[in-house]
Amino acid sequence: MTDLDEHGRPEPPVAADETATLLGFLDFHRATLAWKCSGLDAAGLRATVGVSPITLGGMLKHLAYVETHWFARFLSGRDCEAPWDTVDWKADPDWDWHSAADDTPEQLFALWQDAVDRSRALVGQALTDGDLAQPARRGWRDGRTPNLRWILVHMIEEYARHNGHADLIRESVDGLTGE
Repeated sequence: MTDLDEHGRPEPPVAADETATLLGFLDFHRATLAWKCSGLDAAGLRATVGVSPITLGGMLKHLAYVETHWFARFLSGRDCEAPWDTVDWKADPDWDWHSAADDTPEQLFALWQDAVDRSRALVGQALTDGDLAQPARRGWRDGRTPNLRWILVHMIEEYARHNGHADLIRESVDGLTGE
């Protein structure tokens, strides 16, 4: 049974193996993003702080893309799916961030949650087939290939970084604070 904190986030295990620890921290950070974005309308998800163009809605869409990029495309070797398959990333490398302003809160949450659910299933399948040392099915152009361990750690740091941004933005929207 997973312990939940006062915000409904799953507590990472304190004495588990490496896999459970990494997955626990990734799920904790995913839940933190969901908490920071919860209950906001479109205006709240479009709010910015200072000169930064980063929004909570953009963060949801960006992290949906990052989930898909690392777990579906790299780890599992799948081709890009909608909406990512039609984006001209060369024309707008920040399309995921910018285009979120055109999406409803429901669309953003659904896109992100679908990506998270798919990622969990792909990681589960990968762990059925091997361990954290298994290489991704795709590598970088320089010939190196990250393993599942690297991808999980990268995703934890990706969420942790953006959750720091989410703290500041959410506080500016309605005063909600908390780790």
